[in-house]
Amino acid sequence: MLKLYFAPKSRAVRAAWMLEELGLEYELISYALGDPAMRGPEFRAIHPMGRVPVLEDGDVRVMESGAILEYLITRHGDGRFRPAADSADYPAYLQWLHYAEGMLMPPVNSYMVETFFLPPERQSEVHAKRAKKLLGHMLGAVEDALEGRDYLAGDFSAADIMTGSAVMSARTIGLDFSDLPSLRAYIERLEARPAYQKAAAL
Repeated sequence: MLKLYFAPKSRAVRAAWMLEELGLEYELISYALGDPAMRGPEFRAIHPMGRVPVLEDGDVRVMESGAILEYLITRHGDGRFRPAADSADYPAYLQWLHYAEGMLMPPVNSYMVETFFLPPERQSEVHAKRAKKLLGHMLGAVEDALEGRDYLAGDFSAADIMTGSAVMSARTIGLDFSDLPSLRAYIERLEARPAYQKAAAL
């Protein structure tokens, strides 16, 4: 059986969401974020940086949420949740699959470091504002791509799990979505999916 090492409100939700969309059975090994056990030698033998998600499939072990999604749809997807390589939607699929970590999450991470993880005396309001402004620009590209569309690459795909979850992360740090109507509707569509609701509740 597939095994997912997981923590709520982390990138591991993406992996659980994909597993739920595919209807696959899996064992969940859940930790709280910051659990000291994740820094211990036993867990570091599973992930050398002591992080989640990690997927185990027999003797195969995959880290990184994007890699896990690609692995799952390639090995277990039966053609679902990814356009065919010769499809007109395939280039957009690749772009938005990687846009989450390449463009959206770096400023989200920077903002979180400056406002939450660093002690108050080391936080920089200037850096936090810069990260939030940059994130707004990055979201604008997603807003434009969604104009007149429900999803980023034709039908719902793994690209929507990746970039959609990053958009949700941007919302949680308080980014203003008032001028982003396509993104607001997009988030509502994603959050209405039963598989997302199951994964988010874990």
